[in-house]
Amino acid sequence: MEASIFKEGKYIYCIIGDGKVQTFGPLGIGGGGNELYTVCFNDLAAVVNNSPIIKYSVSRENLIPHERAIEEVMKTYTVLPVRFCTIAEDEEKVKKILEKEYNRFLDLLKDIEDKKELGLKAIFKEDVIYKDILEKYKDIMVLKEKIATLPSEKTYFQRAEIGEMVEAALQKEKEIYREEILNTLSPLAVEVKTNNTYGERMIINAAFLVEKRKEAEFDQKVNELLDRYGDKMKFKYVGTLPPFNFINLVIETEKY
Repeated sequence: MEASIFKEGKYIYCIIGDGKVQTFGPLGIGGGGNELYTVCFNDLAAVVNNSPIIKYSVSRENLIPHERAIEEVMKTYTVLPVRFCTIAEDEEKVKKILEKEYNRFLDLLKDIEDKKELGLKAIFKEDVIYKDILEKYKDIMVLKEKIATLPSEKTYFQRAEIGEMVEAALQKEKEIYREEILNTLSPLAVEVKTNNTYGERMIINAAFLVEKRKEAEFDQKVNELLDRYGDKMKFKYVGTLPPFNFINLVIETEKY
């Protein structure tokens, strides 16, 4: 078999607060089945595996194993996720990073301990929201009815105007419900991060950092929102995620 032209390094997934050497199975990036294991300094460890020192493309094929590896470690430990494609040249470099950042990493682990990231997306149901808009925004309905019997070639500008009015109304509705969802859930979170929405009907795409002791109460509030708005929107609620939205360590390995 041809030798790799790339030097082999240590791909870093996350930092944990445990100083014992251990393994987590043949997981991780690159599809080579390399064992995930810890490199330790005092009571800190970096979870790594062997990887060529290359620039991995930001693709689903690479991001999924990166995230799965961190999720596996998270079953047992509080984790500080490290930014995708952080590769140190060898174990000595990994230990040097842990030594230099020792106090910062310990503080961050303490901050994130007994908390978890919960994700919520809410999307308007297409068949319901446009019907709602027509009922609620009478000016759109009036204009729609006014041109209903006219030939389409004569109503181009009116149809364009209706399109713009519907778009503005949809935006307004999204803002109303987004605020309502955030007002319901934010008081139970330590921190909230709202991410970009995609598609015209998505109302919110948010991550909540929640203390584990408040998770049941948070679940209950999500269920209340579902009961209240389930006829209008679909919810996607995901629990026990690595805290990517709140901690994503950037380690510039060449600086150590």
